[in-house]
Amino acid sequence: QVRLVESGGGSVQVGGSLRLSCGASASVSDYCMAWFRQTTEKEREGVALISIDSRTHYPDSIKGRITISRDGAMNTLNLQMDSLKPEEAAMYYCAASVYRRTCTLAPEQFNYWGQGTQVTVSS
Repeated sequence: QVRLVESGGGSVQVGGSLRLSCGASASVSDYCMAWFRQTTEKEREGVALISIDSRTHYPDSIKGRITISRDGAMNTLNLQMDSLKPEEAAMYYCAASVYRRTCTLAPEQFNYWGQGTQVTVSS
């Protein structure tokens, strides 16, 4: 089992920035990894993904304002978020997938999940 623990969440003003981190009990370089977010009103949605071969993917609405990265030596996955919008306030989750052929921002493809870290965006 891979244990994932998110950190770095908090409250920011509209247009502000946050850097989230995810500590893993296994090498983050051996899995397709991603960040998702969820609110009580919306279904869980993908935020960013990084594949085993280091390809990254972001939704068009987020691309340019967010960067996913990993530190293999430290077993951490990071998410830098800039220009945050009110509607992006949510619980953010770190996830890992063992599938080798498929690596997309689909929640059902991920096997391991962290407990989440809350992000609040205020005006």
